Amino acid sequence: MQWIHDPSQRNVDNLDNVILDASRHFRNKNKAYLKVKFEELGTNSKIKNISDFYSGINDFKKGYQP
Repeated sequence: MQWIHDPSQRNVDNLDNVILDASRHFRNKNKAYLKVKFEELGTNSKIKNISDFYSGINDFKKGYQP
């Protein structure tokens, strides 16, 4: 970890914790986004709303965009 100015073990551990928390945060946001998107696609499919269904699939292929 070359970007740490003071590479003590405490600073390395703090950086690791920050990286871990950030990863967990964005992983949870992505999971919530996918859950809502799948429910939306299922609803559009059930009510025969084909144009919104396919546009939702195309948005899904683009990936998560906060």
